[in-house]
Amino acid sequence: MLEGTTAELRERKALRVNPAKTCQPIGAMYAALGVNGCMPHSHGSQGCCAYHRSHLTRHYKEPVVATTSSFTEGASVFGGMANLTSALENIFTIYEPEIVAVHTTCLSEVIGDDIPTIIKKAIESGKIPEGKTVIHANTPSFVGSHVTGFSNQCEAFVKYLAETGDTRKNTITIFPGFVDPSDMREIKRLATAVGVEFILAPDASDVLDTPYDGHYKMYPDGGTKISDLREMGHTMVSIGLGPLASTAAVTSLQKKCGVEGKIAELPIGVRATDEFVNALRVAGDTAVPAWLDAERGRLIDMISDMSQYLHKKKVAIFGDPDHVSSMIDFVTELGMEASIAITGTPGKKWERKMKAKAPNTEVKAFSDLHYLHQWIKNNPVDLLMGNTYGKYVARAEDIPFVRFGFPMLDRVGHRAFPLVGYAGAMRMVEKITDAFFDRDDRLLPDHEVELVQ
Repeated sequence: MLEGTTAELRERKALRVNPAKTCQPIGAMYAALGVNGCMPHSHGSQGCCAYHRSHLTRHYKEPVVATTSSFTEGASVFGGMANLTSALENIFTIYEPEIVAVHTTCLSEVIGDDIPTIIKKAIESGKIPEGKTVIHANTPSFVGSHVTGFSNQCEAFVKYLAETGDTRKNTITIFPGFVDPSDMREIKRLATAVGVEFILAPDASDVLDTPYDGHYKMYPDGGTKISDLREMGHTMVSIGLGPLASTAAVTSLQKKCGVEGKIAELPIGVRATDEFVNALRVAGDTAVPAWLDAERGRLIDMISDMSQYLHKKKVAIFGDPDHVSSMIDFVTELGMEASIAITGTPGKKWERKMKAKAPNTEVKAFSDLHYLHQWIKNNPVDLLMGNTYGKYVARAEDIPFVRFGFPMLDRVGHRAFPLVGYAGAMRMVEKITDAFFDRDDRLLPDHEVELVQ
């Protein structure tokens, strides 16, 4: 499909070809789904909401539910107040959620709808039942990316729901970052192992990875409870995983409620997981159990066993900024070299940070897969790592390809197996070595095919 891509690199300021990102509302919708009894609401046209739902459904292989203000020409000209007010009344009457999380779209942002005022008037007019909650996040698609939208929605949880006060409970708040439900489950497993009481906000596990039992639930049993979101303001400390996805929520919680915050990289690989586990240990004043140390040791052993096959291999990485940052560190731990790393999310600060820690890596924010493909044509690599859309570049250039990140539209493993933690790192070592071994078994002449690796 991409065999006609040329090797000539050209500077493009106003055009992105196969951008390595999608729009803010998708991230906001995903974050809202991680709250128990929450209905995400897209304040815009039906088409936007339909695309966002279908994209999330294709990634998680689960039905994604959301509502929309259903803008028409009239709302586009005169504003969406009437649409949103009517929508909120219908949502609570028909679908009976505990909370509605409104996120904006390009259209409503360009119009300039004042969402807080609309919500306030809906409450005063009795459109929102007593005891129910409506929050909002501004998520214009023409700014940032889906990670930005996730971040804005998480910050909205803090601004609307976290309670202030001097009371402190022996609990920590963990903002997981834009990761899969399987990763959130692994983050909870690590926190439980270290022995800390915690609130994970949001938590999409048991929401978008529910077991099949023959019964449909519009609001699955999983998700962060609203009462826990209110309790965030009384926790001792907060830990935000992934600087881009979690910094806003951590900062907001510190400013609003005085909860001390710490930002950490996504716990992908040895060092990043060590830092997360240690942050949990320090926050809870606990000890790391021996069995978790043993799990770490098995990862180190696997890396040592496979190092001869990975040494100095050149890797091209693309995806979300927080994922790419941690993955650069991880492939370095494996003895490989990150030749190029790109993200579609804008961010000069991220670029400077990546160049500081990986000076020999070509780094670009607000880039696209077309640039990545052209760069690879001029600078061949041994492995490509990224989401599903990379398969076409890998196919055109005949490069081994390892999938990770969002979206994953043509595989199912991400639903069940984490990327984060020591367990996730072991799975990634397996996937990376399998990609190299499978290629050798397929292409090498018979006398060079090894039975034992």
